[in-house]
Amino acid sequence: MASQPPLRIAVPNKGSLSETAAQMLHEAGYAGRRDTRELHVADPRNNVEFFYLRPRDIATYVGSGALDVGITGRDLLLDSESEAAEIASLDFGGSTFRFAGPPSRFAEVRDLDGARVATSYPGLVGAFLAEHGVTAKLVRLDGAVESAVRLGVADAVADVVSTGATLRAAGLEIFGPVILESTAVLISADASRPGIDVLHRRLQGVLVARQYVLMDYDVPRALLDEAAALAPGIESPTVSPLHDPEWAAVRVMVKRRDMNLIMDGLYDLGAKAILVSPIHAARL
Repeated sequence: MASQPPLRIAVPNKGSLSETAAQMLHEAGYAGRRDTRELHVADPRNNVEFFYLRPRDIATYVGSGALDVGITGRDLLLDSESEAAEIASLDFGGSTFRFAGPPSRFAEVRDLDGARVATSYPGLVGAFLAEHGVTAKLVRLDGAVESAVRLGVADAVADVVSTGATLRAAGLEIFGPVILESTAVLISADASRPGIDVLHRRLQGVLVARQYVLMDYDVPRALLDEAAALAPGIESPTVSPLHDPEWAAVRVMVKRRDMNLIMDGLYDLGAKAILVSPIHAARL
């Protein structure tokens, strides 16, 4: 029986998504590039190949079928208008897209009808305006979008907003609804392609390992139900007997962000020997 051809995976070669994507793949057990100039890395042990591409191009390559699956931003996927679709969010590289213009000139998205809007994401913004019945002239810029109004190229802008400080410094104010909440996503034009399910599970395992820790503690058996209410775990806690029949040992997964609050609660309840251990990989 012939072996399955390697899964071809597109990875951002630079930019805000690149480093975190590479780290996630490493934690998921895949080989990575040793030199940032490398554009192709074979990983025969896992039967995959990695292609390092401009983040903006990844959706096009994956959507065309040239590559099987990729990691890119949701914003770049939607802007590309490719045939690729989102498989899962990867919970990093978050960004928010908003409209901005001169103070008091625009209040709602419909006020943009007939206006010039500068953006680096004409596909994404054009689709959003069309959904709201707004006809505007889109001015495509590759960067420094916030300068477009001051320089007379546009009447308003649509751009990534973090604190809004950059837009305010350019004399602009945010208005209208959020265009998109973006994050890094796993994409494919054919999610049924063999191997994608394994990649997906491994990446989800990395996310779980980052979000959860293992907590071990000893507690009187009479207090087990109360302890389980404080830390119910994914399914339920694992309870093991101790030499003292009045006590039990408990192991449970808890959210990393909540671990100190849970430890406080368990200690106040009467639990002892409360220990926390990191999770390096997981499958739920």
